[in-house]
Amino acid sequence: MAKLYFHYSTMNAGKSTILLQASHNYVERGMQTLLVTARLDERAGPGQIASRIGIGAAALCFTETTDMFEMIKDRLACGPCACIFVDEAQFLSEAQVWQLARAVDDLRVPVMCYGLRVDFRGQLFPGSAALLALADEMREVRTICHCGKKATMVVRLGPDGAALHDGAQVQIGGNETYVSLCRRHWRAAMGEALPPAD
Repeated sequence: MAKLYFHYSTMNAGKSTILLQASHNYVERGMQTLLVTARLDERAGPGQIASRIGIGAAALCFTETTDMFEMIKDRLACGPCACIFVDEAQFLSEAQVWQLARAVDDLRVPVMCYGLRVDFRGQLFPGSAALLALADEMREVRTICHCGKKATMVVRLGPDGAALHDGAQVQIGGNETYVSLCRRHWRAAMGEALPPAD
């Protein structure tokens, strides 16, 4: 039975690595997959999904006007496809998440989405909010804060290295721009005075 999956985390948790490995597992068994990523993030090059550990693969790109259902329908018209993998899923619109859900329900193909849950202000991305509402299964991809606790938040750093409080929700960047933290250390980075740790 096909399902819509949402694998979510903070920055630098290995989402793209997991996506690429999962796709490889299908291909290794003689099955085809479709990889899709946001055109907005071209750090690895246009139409590329890349991991920080050095692996990558070509992908189709989606923009804010892409009809995800039609993209998948067109791919299935060319032959069997065992699974659809969507990287940078936080950049999907709510309508595009519904289109993916429709592809799962009507075209009976599993769709695995990988993306951030919240932005640097602790706010849900529109695509992530829709996936949290609609996904059949959700899985957290874990990474750790500098203190060793699970990181659930991310800060955006300014040129001076201090955490930013304002700005556009979307700003493409990597380790030079974003740091994943536990909620307590995110609160401290955002300027909240905290009681001493136990």
